[in-house]
Amino acid sequence: MKHVVLLGDSIFDNAPYIGNDPEVGSQLQSAIPTGWKSTCLAVDGATTHEMPYQQSKIPSDATHLILSIGGNDALNQIEIFNLPVKDCAEALFALATVTQKFETAYKKVLDDCLAFKLPLVVCTIYNGNFPDQFYQQCVRVAIALYNDVIIRLAAERKLKVIDLRSVCCNPEDYANPIEPSAIGGEKIVQTILQVLEE
Repeated sequence: MKHVVLLGDSIFDNAPYIGNDPEVGSQLQSAIPTGWKSTCLAVDGATTHEMPYQQSKIPSDATHLILSIGGNDALNQIEIFNLPVKDCAEALFALATVTQKFETAYKKVLDDCLAFKLPLVVCTIYNGNFPDQFYQQCVRVAIALYNDVIIRLAAERKLKVIDLRSVCCNPEDYANPIEPSAIGGEKIVQTILQVLEE
């Protein structure tokens, strides 16, 4: 029996944002093939630094881990958009500094997950759906730096990557600027299943 475990943040634990619609964890449970099961350990608001708690709860019969973490790490650095700088180079250096800290934290999350010796699939951070297009473009550029870390570290470990920027790419995929709707959640679930079946 395959037992798929979801780890991370509100990409999977999106219940507070979608009213009576099913959250991603429930959508996965409903969609998985007969004989499979799933567990959602993801917690809304979680960052890389809070992952040890979720990892301590991974069931002994787990067979696959799906990780989506990092969005809140980026969100916690959002004040960088208001940082006064004298030129573009200084702005890039400030972004490099925060993403280097993220890289250290994300590397530990990956290595701790891999210690379970189970197949691990990681997700990138999506771009969100902000109404202000200037702000949306700023977010897109900043998130690309975080995703570079995720994709590069995953490639070094030969892990499969789900690029959520390509999955949740329409306004209806979002319940608000940063949380997946039930429509987006269904797309995430179908992509997870596709990757697991490959």
